[in-house]
Amino acid sequence: MVEVPLLPDPVVPDYGDACVTRLVPALLDGPDGPNGWPRWLSTEVGEASQVLLLVLDGLGWNQLQGRSDQAPVVAGLKGGPITTVAPTTTAAALTSISTGVPPGEHGVVGYRIAVGDPGMGASTEILNALRWTSTIGDARRRHDPRAFQPCSLFGDQWPPVVTRRAFLESGFTAAHLSDTRLVGYDHRAGLVDSVITAFTAGESFVYAYWDDIDRTAHEFGLADRYDEELAACDAMVDELLNRLPAGTAVVVTADHGQVHVDERMLELPGQVTGLIDGQSGEARFRWLHARPGAAADLVTEARNAFSDVAWVRTLDEVAAAGWLGPVMTGAARQRLGDVAVVPFEPVAIVDPVEQISIHLIGRHGSLTADEVLVPALCAVA
Repeated sequence: MVEVPLLPDPVVPDYGDACVTRLVPALLDGPDGPNGWPRWLSTEVGEASQVLLLVLDGLGWNQLQGRSDQAPVVAGLKGGPITTVAPTTTAAALTSISTGVPPGEHGVVGYRIAVGDPGMGASTEILNALRWTSTIGDARRRHDPRAFQPCSLFGDQWPPVVTRRAFLESGFTAAHLSDTRLVGYDHRAGLVDSVITAFTAGESFVYAYWDDIDRTAHEFGLADRYDEELAACDAMVDELLNRLPAGTAVVVTADHGQVHVDERMLELPGQVTGLIDGQSGEARFRWLHARPGAAADLVTEARNAFSDVAWVRTLDEVAAAGWLGPVMTGAARQRLGDVAVVPFEPVAIVDPVEQISIHLIGRHGSLTADEVLVPALCAVA
């Protein structure tokens, strides 16, 4: 008898409990908030009068656990893993952190989003959500970032947000951080100083974002340079804990983890490319857009091609499984394709239309534990 290998199950985000979507509502509302206090977040944080939420882009729980010697301060904080959102990509996850809702509700459903006429296929226009551009150029006039993402931010409060100065005027910042007090920095010391200044001035909540773990993993993979950046972030957290006003709580989390992919890139076979109008999404959460009347055949051919390395699901199956949240708005659904190819092996799906300035070694987007599990760690200064 031939044994059929068992395929892994996707790690579906725990939107009802241990998910990044609960962080901002809990930290702003406190233990007496309408949704109660998360069981996975220390009660010391809820008792603190000042709270810093520090998002370290790209720091997955599994990567941290495997490198605790490189980050002893962060690894030694109280807490454990929670889930990020699907797809496990910066645009979707950071918007879910600031809004407190899943991508199926806020509508920033990935890195490259189909925003053309749904009846015309993906080839009409694909929005790069991080740059807020498309093949047509700057997309801010055609797709107003504030209208594209209609959910309220930070519970309609107006907190200081410390982020890289280069991001302050971007369309993506307008989509997920509008109506906040943006504070720009140019380097790591600038982030620390800006956070300290805000709390010294009496702020009760500060959101800070650092992106170089993710950037390093993309360019250099999960190797020596990654370890060096992780160690530098650990020193940054240690400095914050030593310089913050006494009694300030620090919560460290991330938007996603990473997988070392490097050259393991898979092209769509001819049986699939002949059935699609285009692709959207990320290389590890690829949406295929069927030509009119070809959706059923596309599912079959995509499964024939990729079922040994990826979960292949229809849009209806993704929605029913709640991958992007228990609610899927009409706007969000229109921005997705017909078939999702989501690798569980360390591979990625090529889209020849996608233009990337560097070769990406580390990648993310899928629903493996390495990508979905992120830290929710805390300490009180």
